[in-house]
Amino acid sequence: MLCTWRTSDLRLLLTLIVFLVVANASLSVPVDTKAVFDCPSILLTSLVVTTWQIILRDKLSCTRAYRRDRNETKEGNCTDERITWASRPDENLALQIDPVATTHDGFYMCQMVTPDGNFHRGYHLQVLVPPEVTLLQSKNGTAVCRAAAGKPAAQISWNPEGDCVTEQEHWANGTVTVQSTCRWEDHPLSNVSCSVSHVTGNKSLSLELTQG
Repeated sequence: MLCTWRTSDLRLLLTLIVFLVVANASLSVPVDTKAVFDCPSILLTSLVVTTWQIILRDKLSCTRAYRRDRNETKEGNCTDERITWASRPDENLALQIDPVATTHDGFYMCQMVTPDGNFHRGYHLQVLVPPEVTLLQSKNGTAVCRAAAGKPAAQISWNPEGDCVTEQEHWANGTVTVQSTCRWEDHPLSNVSCSVSHVTGNKSLSLELTQG
């Protein structure tokens, strides 16, 4: 007896196959630390070729390949010495960056060829940079809270809330400086604080205001 498949059943099956073979993930890593990317978990004895494809911002695509039958590695357009095999490819096919810099934002894809099919695992890497936080009083009496060169951009809040203007300055390396300037003309204060929220950690500073 023939088994009939509905279109919805076939679509679900294809979706499951793609999910099992191709898997992408987002990875956030603090700057100046070590990042490790793993390939799909398969038996190395069934491996034919493994290729890492590295796509970075404003750079040519870099590839690192390992051919098991010859136990040899090759690379193309790879000039960053911080991006290497994590170990011997015949033992571990993971890729590593040590240390991570803001220039390493990008997409990293492990492609594995076996007699049973091709397997892929990709990583969208975002490098995190903690901002340098300062709080001071300007000559005109306003309070200025600054979160310099953070990645991604930080968020600034005040206690108590005031009449504030927030500005952002974007830098070529992907970091952002956020500056919030506040005044409290209707309610003279002796002390204010600013809180900076960021994925790498939060920070709060207080300032004693001088009356001019």
